[in-house]
Amino acid sequence: MFSTVQNVAVDCADAYALARFWSGVTGRPLDPEARPGDREIQVPLGEGPVLHFNEVPEAKTVKNRIHLCLRPDTSRDPEVDRLLGLGASFVADRREPDGAGWVVLADPEGNEFCVLRSESDRRGPHG
Repeated sequence: MFSTVQNVAVDCADAYALARFWSGVTGRPLDPEARPGDREIQVPLGEGPVLHFNEVPEAKTVKNRIHLCLRPDTSRDPEVDRLLGLGASFVADRREPDGAGWVVLADPEGNEFCVLRSESDRRGPHG
């Protein structure tokens, strides 16, 4: 017997706003039934689990113990700039001089996530 991951749940103050941010991050549309004011909204990712945003009364107070790691289709650094433009905030720079590493960002409600090197970056001169 095995279990399948159905969704990745994200507690939040405004499910619609946070789902719209992650829809922009992933390029995937909100669930077609989603409406402003809904307390639970999903962003289907195509294959695999969905992102599920659930409104809760308490605010985030500490670092996430689980987070998403994104591997962009484009190079890492332009993707970091794009995500900052969508409303992410910069948390930490874990890039190495040889091009390895990642950047830690936070979504508009403070949930941390990482932006890794793209596959093309990994195949580049620094592998």
